[in-house]
Amino acid sequence: MRQLADADRIRWFMRALGREASSEVRCYFTGGATAVLLGWRRSTIDVDLKLVPEADEVLRAIPRLKEELRINVELASPLDFIPVPPGWEDRSLFIAREGRISYYHFDPYAQALAKLERSHAQDLQDVRHMVRSGLVQPARALEYFERVVPELYRYPAVDPRAFRRAVEDAFRPA
Repeated sequence: MRQLADADRIRWFMRALGREASSEVRCYFTGGATAVLLGWRRSTIDVDLKLVPEADEVLRAIPRLKEELRINVELASPLDFIPVPPGWEDRSLFIAREGRISYYHFDPYAQALAKLERSHAQDLQDVRHMVRSGLVQPARALEYFERVVPELYRYPAVDPRAFRRAVEDAFRPA
């Protein structure tokens, strides 16, 4: 049975996965893993990540490490759900380096918008934490959203009107 992933389990996963890489890899955490590592939540159901490049030896190690640690690991990032402007790698925040893997928090603005598009209660709370901590600035988030609007047609599951409403509700000045 899988367990929730707390900060210690995520760090253990980072160290173990880092030992598997034989070449340089960047691992971008998103969602609950970011919230846990930044201290907004005690645990998360899934450790969502994106690998660049997708190194076979690292990908092959993930199922084994999931079993050893009894956590859920998913290959998922905002890129899978919403348009993300170029340069997201540069906007991502460095966490640590373990072995040949450099770990980052995926672009916080992309994470915030992806959470608002989904609009689950926990996602909305995470966005509030992102704003309170200064990780996401509301005016900049609104500008970021306007940059992705022209590409929304590429994501047919996204309701542009509902997405806009959620973004404006979260970031419009009070």
